[in-house]
Amino acid sequence: MSATTYIWKGRTAKGDVLSGEYQCEDRKELGEYLRKRRITITSMKKKPKEIQLGFLKKKGVGVKDLSVFTRQFATMVNAGLPLVQCLDVLGRQLDKPHFKVVVQQVTSDVEGGSTLAEALDKHPRVFSDLYVNMIAAGEAGGILDVILGRLAVFLEKADALQRKVKGAMTYPTIVLTVAGGACIFMLLFVIPVFAKMFSDFGGTLPAPTRIVMGISNFLQAYWWALAGSAAALTFAFNRYRATPGGRMQTDKLALRIPVLGTVLRKSAVARFTRTLGTLIGSGVPILQGLEITAKTAGNSVIQKAINQTSKSISQGDTIAMPLKESGVFPPMVVQMIGIGEQTGALDEMLAKIADFYDDEVDAAVEALTAAIEPLMIVLMGTMVGGMLVAMYLPMFKMSSIVGG
Repeated sequence: MSATTYIWKGRTAKGDVLSGEYQCEDRKELGEYLRKRRITITSMKKKPKEIQLGFLKKKGVGVKDLSVFTRQFATMVNAGLPLVQCLDVLGRQLDKPHFKVVVQQVTSDVEGGSTLAEALDKHPRVFSDLYVNMIAAGEAGGILDVILGRLAVFLEKADALQRKVKGAMTYPTIVLTVAGGACIFMLLFVIPVFAKMFSDFGGTLPAPTRIVMGISNFLQAYWWALAGSAAALTFAFNRYRATPGGRMQTDKLALRIPVLGTVLRKSAVARFTRTLGTLIGSGVPILQGLEITAKTAGNSVIQKAINQTSKSISQGDTIAMPLKESGVFPPMVVQMIGIGEQTGALDEMLAKIADFYDDEVDAAVEALTAAIEPLMIVLMGTMVGGMLVAMYLPMFKMSSIVGG
């Protein structure tokens, strides 16, 4: 089921009227979300779909933009500037129009008497549950500048981790695209020229040449069928992945891929420990922290393990035991979390695990690049070189006949 944006109105225990937008699966989820924040619902309805041209479509806010905003916000609050003034200055200097509008709306809400967390909570597409809950904890404890600093560090590290994983996939994607494009170009435009020349020559062609010419003829005759099949397979895969079972199966498969699966698993562990450690260190209750962390896991297998951990903790278990039983997290991670629970320094231990696995992701990315580079070179050489050799074989035969 795809997420739907709802417009809601409600009242707090003090009688204050609040309203906002929230993206969720259904009305039940929205009701639970508002009840956790002790808001009594007065109305809720689906937001009408906006019809926008492509160039007018609102753009999201990236992790990098949000981390820069948060770092500047933390510096200004720490300097003692009033909250509204900080938001006003930050809103004026933002480059992205959508982000600027959101910050201006937040500034207006704070001026109107809302807390910063309540104002941010109205924009879930920009400010996540993690962000809002940490800000709420910072306001309640009177340490908003400290929390903003932690958020800035968290977002900066999350951005760095995201770039590492994307960087690991960039090289093989480029090489495969270039190799595939070169092969298709040769099969459609170069090979037919040789084929005409060989047909005029007559005689029996070598087997490799006949194979390449057959592929070229098939591609010229049925390119539309191949393109349609590729589009249909892509569509079917996306529909399958959109289902809970399909997402679970594809995520399991991704974690089992040699070398790449190691990168994905270690980056997921780093994200989990960094997120949970930041939340717990900021005063967010552990069950709420696990709920938020599960949503940001990035992999449904990891998400399921975190949700099971949350259920076990609510029944009185420790964190380490259900994590161990899930079989998803490495033994070292489970042992360090167990030590953190026993010593009462769980947030510090989670931060150390996250730092360790950030370095592990670096090493895994280097190993992935080192393993893929020779494979890509061999693959590209085999594809392009094989076709060239197949085309030159008849020429050698022609030369020998002419020489004879």
